[in-house]
Amino acid sequence: MQGSERVLDVRVIPPREKHPTIFHTFSELAPGESFVLVNDHDPKPLRYQFEFEHAGQFGWEYLEQGPAVWRVQISRTA
Repeated sequence: MQGSERVLDVRVIPPREKHPTIFHTFSELAPGESFVLVNDHDPKPLRYQFEFEHAGQFGWEYLEQGPAVWRVQISRTA
């Protein structure tokens, strides 16, 4: 996390720890809060996992879509 905007840069996290770290960060959000996920590829599989595990509880907004960096604002809606 950096500055006042919560940023989680998973490019520096070992692959097997990425999703657990992302879901842990999400679990700490209060409704209405968010963080920006930074990744080196489209995190579409992560979105599918969110839809399966947290349907109706999250927001997903692409802020940047490659080709080198993807930034997604993930929010807790409920």
